Amino acid sequence: MNSPISRRAVTASLLAGAAVLATPGAAFSAPAPADNHSADPHQRPGKPTIVLIHGAFADASSWSLVVERLQRQGHHVLAPALPLRGLTSDATYIRSVLDSIPGPIVLVGHSYGGAVISQAAAGVPRVKALVYIAAFVPDIGESALELTNKYPGSTLAQATSTQSYPLPDGGLGEELIIKRNLFREQFADGVPVPTAQVMAVGQRPISVAALQEKATVAAWKRIPSWYLVATEDRNIPPAAEQWMADRARARTVTVRAPHAVAVSDPGPVTDLILRAAR
Repeated sequence: MNSPISRRAVTASLLAGAAVLATPGAAFSAPAPADNHSADPHQRPGKPTIVLIHGAFADASSWSLVVERLQRQGHHVLAPALPLRGLTSDATYIRSVLDSIPGPIVLVGHSYGGAVISQAAAGVPRVKALVYIAAFVPDIGESALELTNKYPGSTLAQATSTQSYPLPDGGLGEELIIKRNLFREQFADGVPVPTAQVMAVGQRPISVAALQEKATVAAWKRIPSWYLVATEDRNIPPAAEQWMADRARARTVTVRAPHAVAVSDPGPVTDLILRAAR
């Protein structure tokens, strides 16, 4: 990995994720009304707000080490929890978060979160940059599942199991979760074992419908984009990541890292986000 990190530090950061959300001045904060935004102690004048969107099989704490670095640079940071239930509904929720933020925004998505930011940013002129971290960048009519299968190399299907969850109409939906004994190998290879074990326990399942739903807009066609390709990714084939980055004409960096690159290599992830913010 490019940026070795302390086993103890990473594990502590992930274990503390839920507590951090509720701590004043901590890494994550719930979307605040616009008139309270300037009161954030980390914000420096002229700095864009950075919004970090996690993907499937992760939660907001997966950004912990990146958030710490961004805050030290004076940025206000939000990392909302993504429902992972449908592309349109997830993007609508993130759009509501964006609507609460005055001033310029840098919108960052990991994995499935990339599809969400491509949809949520459409028609929001305050979003000045899109940053994709080992993420989907769908065009109109494309789904995350379709892009996963565009190139060989993903082993996600073999590593996941399907379970049911209740739908509002009383029916049942299907969601995917990575088997715990395969989580580190599939999602976070190279991350210290205790950290990967914590991540496996806290992973957020994603509905099959969300992965199958086709994009209806593609904000990357009008908003400048940046992309980090993770060459050891076993969820999204690295060739697919490079292809999507090229198509979006994104400023691209390549890191020898697993799908969970924000945990394994927070330095390069932060550097790319800061480049976009500048």
